[in-house]
Parts: sequence; C-alpha cells; structure tokens
Amino acid sequence: MRVSFIKMHGLGNDFVVLDARVQPLPALTGQFARALADRRSGIGCDQLIVLEPSTIADLKMRIFNPDGGEVGACGNATRAVGLLEGRAVRIETLAGELAAEPGSGGISVDMGQPGLEWDQIPLAYAMDTLSLPVAWETLENPVAVSMGNPHAIFFVPDCDAVELDRLGPEIEHDPLFPERINVNVAAVVSRSHIRLRVWERGAGLTLACGTGACATAVAAIRRGLTDRSVTVSLPGGDLSISWGTDNRVTMTGPATESFRGSFESADFGA
Repeated sequence: MRVSFIKMHGLGNDFVVLDARVQPLPALTGQFARALADRRSGIGCDQLIVLEPSTIADLKMRIFNPDGGEVGACGNATRAVGLLEGRAVRIETLAGELAAEPGSGGISVDMGQPGLEWDQIPLAYAMDTLSLPVAWETLENPVAVSMGNPHAIFFVPDCDAVELDRLGPEIEHDPLFPERINVNVAAVVSRSHIRLRVWERGAGLTLACGTGACATAVAAIRRGLTDRSVTVSLPGGDLSISWGTDNRVTMTGPATESFRGSFESADFGA
C-alpha cells in the first residue's frame, strides 16, 4: 500500500502526519509507529500523527510516540494540524477536545483546563501536587500538572546545567508515576519569561514540547513565580502561554510544513 505523508515541526519538535480522511491506512500498530519514527531506517520523527474523521469535532488526532505508545495530547502537533487546516478547527484527542486557530502570532490553541489533583496526573498515591516531597539528586520538590498528559516540573537556577539525558529516564520510569511522566526543568528569568528543557516520556530530549510549556507556565503561576501570561523559551524557540481566569490555558506559536512524500507500508512492517 502506498501511503502519503506530510513532515512538519513545531519549534523543531517534528512529526510525520498521516491523513486517514483522504487515504486508507495500514493497521496502526506500535511496531509500525516505531518503524516510521526511526531516524536511521524510517522517516524520522518525535511523534507520528494520524488524522481521522470525528463525530464530535472537525477531526480526530491520534498521537504515537517513537516507542510505539499512543498518548493523549501534543501541543506542537495541535498547532501543526491548525496550520494544515488553515482555519479555526476543533480537534478530538484522547485527552479531550482542543481548538486551534491561525493568527498573526502563529497558531493559537485552547489547551483546556490543567489537571492539578494527584489522581489527574496521575500519581501512585495522594500528595500535594504543588510540591511533591521527592528528589532525584539536585532535582527536588517538583510541581505535577496534567495537560492531557502527565508532567513534573522542576524549577532550577540553570536548566542547561541539568543532566536531563541521564536523569530524565530515571524520573520518567519512577513507580511514583504509573503512566510514566514528562520531565521539565525550568529556570524563571523574569515575571514574564521562563527557560525550559523537556525530557518527553517515550521520546527523550526534544527541541520543544507544547504541553510541557503549558504545564510549566501553570506550575510557575501556581507558585507565584510569574504573571499569568509568559514567554516560554525552549531549545527550538519561543511559545506564548496564558492561563486565563476561566482556568483555560492558551498556547500560541509557530508551526512549519517541511516536505511531503510517500512510502510503501510493507517496508515498515504494515
């Protein structure tokens, strides 16, 4: 089966997009997702994105990490879908309905309300999500936030000094996090500016993470470290994040189409 794809990225967080609305697709197995995501023998990406028809929104978006696991939310991919559609759209995801709209500042996404309770993250047992009483070497007392996927945010003096490639996998797989965790290390520059690096569960170090930027902004606001609108600077670039008084988080930033192509599904085990 010949399958067309679109390669896209949001601040360097890159995706292979397959549109099941316009073509038949092979079975979406973990093996197939891993094969496509492989940067040596596949197309290469941080996430495989599959677009499908929806009965409750304009379209449905499914998200697969490079390890083959399907996850609930991806902020950068949501912006990419908004760019592809070229109009305001409502997007069904496993984490709920999101809304994306092109504008002068890029693509704005209504990311919904953050989950702040321990069982919404989820954690293995009840504790204060504003300051978890745990530590991994110098990383301690993180804030836990769910943005449709689980995040732990550590505030540090210098996020570049953290050995995130070493500590990230250890924290991701800690038994405290039954669905694993995205690990964020953040440095507050000012009341309106945060620097951030992210270890994504199932993907590793990425140049940008939209839900991580949203979760980190929420964590900083909860701790009184920043105002309710902040710029979050990631290795791949900047995102604008606002947490409104209506409890909804809005993310605005760029998305880019890199190229289009096609492949034989049998070459990737499908």
